[in-house]
Amino acid sequence: MKFKLDFKRIAVCFLAVLGMGFFLSFLMLCGLGTDPCSFMNKAISLRIGMLFGTWQLIINAVMLIIVVFWDRSSLGFGTVFNMVLVGYYVDFFDWLWGKIIPAHYFTDPLSRWLIFIGALLCFIVSAAVYINSDMGVAPYDALPKIITEKVAARFPKFPKMLIRMAWDFSAVAVGTLAGGKPVIGIILMAVFLGPVISLIGRLFFRRKAK
Repeated sequence: MKFKLDFKRIAVCFLAVLGMGFFLSFLMLCGLGTDPCSFMNKAISLRIGMLFGTWQLIINAVMLIIVVFWDRSSLGFGTVFNMVLVGYYVDFFDWLWGKIIPAHYFTDPLSRWLIFIGALLCFIVSAAVYINSDMGVAPYDALPKIITEKVAARFPKFPKMLIRMAWDFSAVAVGTLAGGKPVIGIILMAVFLGPVISLIGRLFFRRKAK
């Protein structure tokens, strides 16, 4: 478990989670796609009439129980920040933008795409900083990692990437069944998140660790 009192990393992790919620709220208002987990949880929360933050906390809590029994090494302050705060940040900023930003900015083609691209890039960077802070990950991200390690122990040649892809595609499928419409943002997230995570790690965190 990664509940270590490195206050600089805790602060970086907290701010990265705030950034994730902030920019995710724009992505959802643009309606051009988010990460698979948010897509699934948003679709379900709308279907059952529950706040996005509340549903995200519930499903993460269920996944957390499984992670605790299987492997606690992926848990830390970042786990708590992500599962508790991101969804409620989205709900808050969604309410705030509804008060101060005219709705047509999220529907007019030019402004909608500009906001979407800017928010997508910033969300990916925020997520990369969050993961590279090494303060634990959300239960949604911990579970495929655990499954990958267990599969690799028995089948060393099995492509590890396929497990994460299957996990994310499962989330997209559940979200689609709940009424969501998978669009381009999910594909862009899948393509760019991995390389940006690696780049952020090389440029900042690993350099500071030397």
